[in-house]
Amino acid sequence: MKLHDLSPAKGSKRPKKRIGRGPGSGHGKTAGRGHKGQRSRSGFSQRAGFEGGQMPLVRRVPKRGFTNIFRTEYQVVNIARLADFEGEVNPESLVERGVVRSGKPVKVLGNGEISTALKVKAHKFSATARAKIEAAGGSCEVLES
Repeated sequence: MKLHDLSPAKGSKRPKKRIGRGPGSGHGKTAGRGHKGQRSRSGFSQRAGFEGGQMPLVRRVPKRGFTNIFRTEYQVVNIARLADFEGEVNPESLVERGVVRSGKPVKVLGNGEISTALKVKAHKFSATARAKIEAAGGSCEVLES
């Protein structure tokens, strides 16, 4: 097979539908736009979510809750993911291994088991994670964000 032999798969390319080109096309006269009205005109465009003057859904449904602008979003790591580490674990080593992305603070959670003694440095620890790491003979150090 050569470059000039390449062609698209049979049936994958279809000719463009030519609307408004006479009755023989099956899409002549009104060209699939129906009769009269705003939508039949050229240049018609409507605002997203417009419901014909009826009170739109976004305004009918009440607002609830709020967004806390001081919220700190942590990247979570379960101790099961730390099982294959040895020695010291810190956010930089987690980024190197592809466990977390850089930029956000890291929180260690207690899902899973750990048997090796690790020195874990993170921005936050859950109570169960701290207990399991220390039970395995390791230590937890809280970093400042």
